[in-house]
Amino acid sequence: MTRWTPDPTFYASPRDAVQAPPEKLAYVAAFDRTAQRPDAIAVVDVDPDSTGYGTVVGWTDLPYTGDELHHFGWNACSSALCPTAPHPHVERRYLIVPGLRSSRIYVLDTRPDPARPEVVKVLDPKELADGAGYSRPHTVHCGPDGIYLSALGGAHGDDGPGGIAVLDHDTFEVRGGWEADRGPQFLAYDFWWHLTEDVLVSSEWGTPSMIEDGIVGELLLGRRYGHALHFWDLRRRRHVQTVDLGDQYQMPLELRPAHDPTKAYGFVGVVISVEDLSASIWVWHRDGERWAATRVIDIPAEPADPELLPELLKPFGAVPPLVTDIDLSVDDRFLYVSCWGTGELLQYDVSDPFHPVRTGSVRLGGIVGRVAHPARPDLPLAGGPQMVEVSRDGRRVYLTNSLYGAWDDQFYPDGVGAWQAKLDVDPEAGGITVDQRFFPHGDDFRGLRVHQTRLQGGDASSDSYCFR
Repeated sequence: MTRWTPDPTFYASPRDAVQAPPEKLAYVAAFDRTAQRPDAIAVVDVDPDSTGYGTVVGWTDLPYTGDELHHFGWNACSSALCPTAPHPHVERRYLIVPGLRSSRIYVLDTRPDPARPEVVKVLDPKELADGAGYSRPHTVHCGPDGIYLSALGGAHGDDGPGGIAVLDHDTFEVRGGWEADRGPQFLAYDFWWHLTEDVLVSSEWGTPSMIEDGIVGELLLGRRYGHALHFWDLRRRRHVQTVDLGDQYQMPLELRPAHDPTKAYGFVGVVISVEDLSASIWVWHRDGERWAATRVIDIPAEPADPELLPELLKPFGAVPPLVTDIDLSVDDRFLYVSCWGTGELLQYDVSDPFHPVRTGSVRLGGIVGRVAHPARPDLPLAGGPQMVEVSRDGRRVYLTNSLYGAWDDQFYPDGVGAWQAKLDVDPEAGGITVDQRFFPHGDDFRGLRVHQTRLQGGDASSDSYCFR
């Protein structure tokens, strides 16, 4: 049924989003590394006044096996309120859930029962390959004119170029590949935009054959993974500039632009430097008529006993931070940085994006540390803070511990397990503390590993805004 008024979970500005009611449910991607069982969307109660708080209260198995759920997103969000948006009737109702290994795309309806989303459509790999020329779908963003979906591979799977496909808002059919002129871009990973600037930004990882079995030492030391950002004319769908960070800075992955539509900057996390195993955070920004990127945070590797390290790291005698996710609060004040290798989640005040100030840190898990959750001090944790999601009001931060099946097995060869944690934020001075009441883990996720979290009504990395 067509809506006559905008979805109440669409917000004209970041300020409106911050003031909206808090989330009650969290949707979590859960996958079976063995590909013997279906992957699932787990639904977690995040209402602190509920008797089910911190527990899995809903579950949706997918109809196939071998998908490896990874990132997923909403079909529509606040960008639908932009003046040029052609779909004011859409609502934040469907979860668009790609399988990173299978190239299938699932559409789940959350309206009939928000705690038990229903699979209402499945796009098979051929539809993505034939319709857009892509495979291995990765990141989903709800745009003002359609659903945007990044993909790591070309139509035949193992090789590139990767890029962006567009799905129809109403039918969820594949409209086609987004790029009218990709220029030199070949590797793909994340993408985001500055809607009021008509600019899209994309980052790089590797082709499917480069990432299928984890990090390949020869490719890493040969500096062959991605190390650049690409800037595009969003309206004309044309590549306009490449900013190379330097080939020692391997794998610039997650992109987080400022939510304020009058600001043209954003943050990108770099997984590793091949020169010293450090990780780094960069700011992209205008430099006259061009774009530039400035390194603003360095996070060093931590010395460790080689006997405690996985084979890939033994020769180095150190644990790299492995920054594999970042997130920016909706008010653009705090940046959260996941150091999956050392098991640390860092909080920075980035009110001045060029001079971040560290304001908080929590450790859980880690390759060597195996730091326990305070709710279960007797249980050493594998994995570490990985996917991080921030509530709209910035007071809550949700973490999950699995990165990608092949990386899990490389860096945590004795098993990564499954857990989710929640941190409480001091909104005035900064600082983060672990919520001892919230710790779904292990059997709560039915033996599956957990990756990305999405929040009911939207979160810090779902929406983009056209009004201040």
